[in-house]
Order: sequence, then structure tokens, then C-alpha cells
Amino acid sequence: MKEFFKKNKKNPWFWIFIGICLAGLIALPLMSKQAGNSGDEHFHLEQAEHVYDYYATGGKDSTAAVVTPDWNLPYYGQVVDNFAYFITKTFHIDEIYDARHFINSIFGWLAMFFAALIAYRIAGWRAAVFTFVLIFLSPRFLGHSFNNLKDLPLATGTIFGIYCLTRFLQEFPKIKWSTAILFAISIGLATSVRFAGILIVAYFGLFGIMMYLKRNWKPGLFKKESGRELGTLAAWGVGISLVGILLTVLAWPLLLKHPVSNFKAVFENMSAFPTSIRQVFEGNMQWSDYLPWYYTPKFILITIPIAVIIGLLLFFVFCWRKREDRFWSFMIFFTFFFPVFWIVYTKANVYGGWRHAMFSYPPMVVAAGWGFDGVVRWVESKLGIKNEELIMKNDDANDGRDVPGRVSTKGIVVNVGAVVILLALLIGPIRHIIANHPYEYVYFNELVGGTKKALGQYELDYYYHSTREASEWVIANAPKKSDGTKTRVATWHTASVNYFFRNDTASFQPRFARWYEKENSDWDYAIFTVTGMSPAYLRSQNFPPKNTVKTVEVDGVPICIVLKRQDKSDFLAAQQKDANNLDSAIILYKQALALDPDNLGALLGIGECYVRTNRPDSALIYLNHYHDLDPEAEMANYMRAYAHVYKQDIKGALDILHDVENHNPKYAGAYSLAIQLYLQQRDFVNAKKQFMKVIDVDRIDDSFVKLWLQYCQMQNIDQNNAYRQLYKAMAKSYEKRGMKEQAKQYREYAGLKN
Repeated sequence: MKEFFKKNKKNPWFWIFIGICLAGLIALPLMSKQAGNSGDEHFHLEQAEHVYDYYATGGKDSTAAVVTPDWNLPYYGQVVDNFAYFITKTFHIDEIYDARHFINSIFGWLAMFFAALIAYRIAGWRAAVFTFVLIFLSPRFLGHSFNNLKDLPLATGTIFGIYCLTRFLQEFPKIKWSTAILFAISIGLATSVRFAGILIVAYFGLFGIMMYLKRNWKPGLFKKESGRELGTLAAWGVGISLVGILLTVLAWPLLLKHPVSNFKAVFENMSAFPTSIRQVFEGNMQWSDYLPWYYTPKFILITIPIAVIIGLLLFFVFCWRKREDRFWSFMIFFTFFFPVFWIVYTKANVYGGWRHAMFSYPPMVVAAGWGFDGVVRWVESKLGIKNEELIMKNDDANDGRDVPGRVSTKGIVVNVGAVVILLALLIGPIRHIIANHPYEYVYFNELVGGTKKALGQYELDYYYHSTREASEWVIANAPKKSDGTKTRVATWHTASVNYFFRNDTASFQPRFARWYEKENSDWDYAIFTVTGMSPAYLRSQNFPPKNTVKTVEVDGVPICIVLKRQDKSDFLAAQQKDANNLDSAIILYKQALALDPDNLGALLGIGECYVRTNRPDSALIYLNHYHDLDPEAEMANYMRAYAHVYKQDIKGALDILHDVENHNPKYAGAYSLAIQLYLQQRDFVNAKKQFMKVIDVDRIDDSFVKLWLQYCQMQNIDQNNAYRQLYKAMAKSYEKRGMKEQAKQYREYAGLKN
């Protein structure tokens, strides 16, 4: 360490690096203090409690290792979540989420720090400074450093592993024990956060062999000592990897319980995200398992700073020039390119922006930082400036004593100019961070016109960070009821809202409600992030609704709204409708619409009442108005189709149903009604097309099987053949989608040979 400081103490870039790293270490935990809870935190907190109980009871309480159809978190190591729970439990910390966010911010800083250290080892302290500045001022990564305890720590563990790999390869074959120990810890950390961290071992093998060949192989010739070096590499590789995996097993109850069999289960579950959710992407609401192949790379491209994109371009231009740099250039390139490529290649079910690929971002920024350093070096070389002219020289001719070096005015101008240009390119992200804290992660760059242009085009607060500010506003502004009853607060994400109201349960009662069904519930205030609302509605002049009393905004764009209910006629009407008192419901719905003609719930409710009482013309007055306000709302359009059926306008009904299918290919009701209409017309060709669509989107259930049997019966197909044809069609659909096991199963049901 003494030699290290002696070597670097006269380098101004070294001290700049120390300064900005310390500033970041102070700033990140302070910034995390204002962050809301992320959407999945409550699940992982519950699993962390199970993990704590597992170790506290010596494995007797094995809940942490039990996988059920509704609980797959034992497949995730989540070691940082577990560590955070241990801290809060041991030190009796009441502000659990604040403590979690503080710990996560430290891991966010570590990811930035190790990325910068890689840049230093490859290109020097200036590249390290550029890298740290670029990653700290990347709003998406910075925002996830506040409260994402699963994707962010994986990024930290992975970049830590790449840093250790860099050290190892630079030291090889004389590896320091400190390097080996840190390397094993990095593997253990990354893999016990998410099993995807095992990529570090793969990187170790790939680049270890490449370095070995680079050192020892020439065309047709190996060096004499190559065999010994290969043995050394293998011994270190196996030893470090095994220790890292052992650390993973020790920190993971599921693996500790049955290491061999559960390793296979965890590996199979690694990229098979079981949840499919709808996401706004390119102006449309799309299911995550039907997103286009370029979803992840495009989302990265439009949400990282333009400065990082420019740095990457400079990396490809300037950092492959020297022969000795090509190995490191390829290693850095591969570690950020391969994970994104693999997501695209395997058609992984990803959502929530690019958080599943977040571990690829730190090496990407290393490349960008190196790219900026590369262009500065190129300018210096053109101007005849030596890289070391700005520091004190060490002259071997003077017995190693420091002697003053010439201070180059041109060198100062070039280096200061580089910093100024870099910061100028980062003005947008800097402004976003200052203006929109703590919602840094809701960031879009200039390629899509910034966040202002992203509303209704892409997901904004998909992780529900803004529910904290909205909840605190309701607590501060909602008047206490004079009759002593609780103020009911509706929300889709009850977990985070419940937490923020935990100290006010005498006055407030959070309750669950979906956005499109909120009028059917009893509430006084409602908190909704813009997630789950149709893009067309978000882009319209009708959003936010008239009863909005608070908006949480990023760059003037609402990411969360608070509604105040002025009247409960719509709720009372829904009760009457459910009790089949339709005329009473209509009267109450009209009262609600007299107060707010754009009340979506009342428009849908009264439209349904008129349809059910066979008054389609009256129904369409209200349902068409709903369509004008929100043209993509499936339930309202489904009801419009029914109204057209009652008017004997089958073509109009089918046109509406097909439009619903286009907006939501998994909306089963639209297929069901369309099939029934086609069967009424004895249009078996189009009826079968609808059945095939239902099969392709995995919406086959008992009701569709009954319709299929009716379809076959109308064509004089006996029941056995009907089932055989259905199973054959399902097998074909699964084969087309690459789901071989399911296809094999249904081929057997159909009596076909595999």
C-alpha cells in the first residue's frame, strides 16, 4: 500500500478520483433516505425473515427452502436482502426500509467504485475518473441504487467479479492470495444474490484460457513453460470457483438443504421468469412474454446518458488500436454485450425496463470511460503531449528521487477541456437528478425527447417509488372524519402504501383496488401510479382525471396521482348492479355522471346496466363516450361489442372484438364472444382461427373446451376425435413456441408419435 501511494501521490487524477469517490460515498446513502419502496421489496423482506428463521433455528424452520406454486423466492439467493434483515433485526431498527435502502446505496457505490477501478487497471486514473462520473450520473443506475436490493446487488457482485478477474489476469501466473480471496468472495456474492452471477465463473474460464493462449501460443509453437502455466491456471480457477460456490451454498437455504438437486432447479429457474405482466412499450400496452426481441437493447439505448453512448462509440474507435489493448477491449465488450445478447437470443420474459440486465451496465460504462480517455490520449499524441507531463517525474538517473516535471500548458488545456466537454454532455442527467430526486430512475434521454415525451410511450414509475410521496401527502392533507371513522385509501400496490400508513392506522385504512375497477370500491382517496393505464388515455387530454388533488411529477409529467372522491353514487350503483337491481343502479350512475360526466366507472357501469336490460342504443351513448375518453379499455369495448350484438350488428361487434384482441391478445372474453358469434353464423373457418389464437396465448380453460366441443359437434365430429384434434393443435402451438416438453405431453394425449 505504501508503494502504491508513493507511485500515485503526485498524479492529480488519483486525488480527483479519491475525492469524487468519497463524495459519492457520502451522497448516495443520504439520497437513499428520501426513496420510496420498490415494488417487490415486501416479498423479499418476507423471504429474508424466513431465511433468518432458518439459520436462527439451525434449519428446523425450513420455510425459506420451500417452493410452492405461489412462492418461488427460495430460488433466489437475495443475500443482500437477508443481510439487511439481519442488521435491522439485530439492532432493533424500526425504520426497516430506510435501513434497507441505506445498505443498498452502499452496494450501489461499490458497483461504481469497482467499475472505476477496472478502468484504472486498464487505462489509468483519468479513465477511472471518467468512469465513476459517468456511472454516478447515470440516473437509471443511480435510482436503482436507492432501493432495488435484487438487481443492483447482482450488478455489484458481477462488476466486483470482473474487477477481480482483471487483477487475476494482470498478476498471472504470480497470483496474490488477496486477489484469490477477493475473487472467491465476488463469486459468492454475485451468485448468492441471483444465480445469474455464475457468469463470473464462465468469464473466468473463457478469459483465463484466452490470456493463457495470448501468453504462450504462437502459430505452431507453445512455450516450454506453457504446461506449467496451464496447470497453475486450472488449479487457481477450480479452487477459486469452488470456494465461491461453497460461499453461495452456505448463504442459501435451498442449496444448503439439498445442494446437488436444488442447484439444477435453481439453474432451470434462472431465466424462466414465471410472471407475465403488461408493459407500455412504443405506445402500446404489451405482454412481457410478447415484447419484441429488441425490447431490452432499445430500453437501454433510450434511458442511458447520451454521454455514455458517445463514450461507447469512442471506445470502439480508439481502444482497439494498440495490440496490447485488444484483449482488454474484448473482455470489457463481451461482459456488457453477452448478457443483453443472451436475453435477446433466448427470448427471455423480461419487464420493468432493463433492470434484469442491469449487471451488464457497469462494464458498459467502463468501456465508455475508457473511450473518453482514449480520445484524450489520441489528442495528446497529436499535440506531442506525454501522458505524464502533468505529474512529478521519477528520474532513475537521480537514484529514484522525485524531480520536478515540466508542467505542460497544452496538457492542462486538453485535460481540463476533456472534463468540461464530459460534464457538458452530462448536463441533461445532472439536471434530471437535481430536479427530480428521488425519482432519478424515471429517466429517458434525448433520443426519445426526454421524460416529457415518454408518457404513454414507455413505462415510467413501474416500480412504484412514488407511492411514498403520495401516501405522505394524504396523511398530511386528508381531514380527519368527524364521525371518527377511518379514511379509506384505495391503491393497487397495497404493500408499500400499508407501510407508509403503518403509524396512522387509527385514521386511515388502505385497501386494494384496480384502476379500471376503482369506482366499484368504497374509498375516500385513491393512490395510483400511471402503471397499468392504457397509453391512449395517458396521452389524452382526459388525464389526469378531474378529481385529481395531487400529482407526483417528473419533468412535469405525472407518474402518480391522488384522487379525492366527492360522491359515492358510483360505488352505491355498483352494489345495486351486483344485486341485479339494475334500474336503481342506473339512477345512481346518472347521479354520479351529473357530478362528473367523464367518470369512467360510472360510464361503464351504466352501459352494462342498459345492455343487460336490452337497451343497446342507450348503452352505446355512454359506452361510446367512454371509448372517446379511453379507446383502448378492454372491458368497455367488450361491453360495446355486446351492445352491437343486441342491435343485431354482428359485423360491428366482431370488429370491436378483434380490436380488443389487437390491444390485448390475452383478453379471453373477446375470443369467447367472437367464437360464439361465428358459431351462430356457422362460420367454422373463422371460429377455428379464434380457437387457434386462444391456444397460442395460453387461455384455454374449461369454458373454451366446452365451446370447442360445441364447434366439433356442429360439424358431426365425435367427442374423442374432438379432444384429439384439440390436443394436436395445442402440441403444434407449443412446438411453434419452442416449448418442447409441453408439446411432447400433448402429442402423447393426441396419440401421436414423438
